[in-house]
Formats: sequence, structure tokens, C-alpha cells
Amino acid sequence: MRCVVQRVSSASVVSEGREVARIGLGLVVLAGIARGDGPDDIRWMARKIANLRIFGDDEGKLNRSVLEAGGQVLLVSNFTVCGDASKGRRPDFTDAAPFDRGERLFAMFADALREEGATVQTGVFGAMMSVNLVNEGPVTIVVESPVK
Repeated sequence: MRCVVQRVSSASVVSEGREVARIGLGLVVLAGIARGDGPDDIRWMARKIANLRIFGDDEGKLNRSVLEAGGQVLLVSNFTVCGDASKGRRPDFTDAAPFDRGERLFAMFADALREEGATVQTGVFGAMMSVNLVNEGPVTIVVESPVK
């Protein structure tokens, strides 16, 4: 599992011409679920992201998590995050989870983040979406679940 995590002051998702999610301060998480991922990867990633210290404390140091900062999470499914562009000019997406499995694990991921204490909004799984965000910092981190 691979996620691109961006610290934002605001973000929203539009699908089919209508806004489906909006957050203020928090994280946008572009979630790539891979073919071999399972519940352990989901729980590990939820714990990691919920507790990732990328928000400033009173001294401006990155010492607070999204939970401690009172922020929200905008979780967006994004199979292209699993793309491999190491060869040629066209990325290979064969490592992405099949649609049905990816959809189940994505829903599990949103629930796992909520269990960690995060307030979560989601995009629409498998849909074309426009993600609008104001990246603060900018702070962008790529997080990958441990190799099995």
C-alpha cells in the first residue's frame, strides 16, 4: 500500500459536477491499494497516517499529528499511486488491486482511520474526480506499508 499524504489548509473533491467532500485544516490522502494488500496493511497505514507528526506545534516544529491539530482527513482512492514508471514512458498499473478488492479495502481504510480517531471524508471510489487543495508548507509525504 502506498499513500501520498499532503498537509492542507483546505481541500475538496468534485465528481460528476458536484462537490462530494470538503475539509478545512487536515490531510489529503491519495490512497493506492496494491494487489497484495490486506487488513494488516490497512490498519498499519491508518495508524501511521493518523499519528504522523507533520503539523506545527507552538514553536513551529513538526510535532503534532492531524489528531492533535484538530484536523480532518480527505481520503481519495487513487490506483495510479501504485503505478510503476521505472521502465518506458507509460506507467504500469498491474500492481494495483482489482476493483472489487480495492473498493472493500478502501472502505476498510476509511473505517480504520475513524477508529484511530480521525474525522474522515472520502471521494467516490473508482470515479473521475477533481481534487482541489491548498497544500500548506508545502508538506507532502509518501508512506508505504512495510514490505512483506
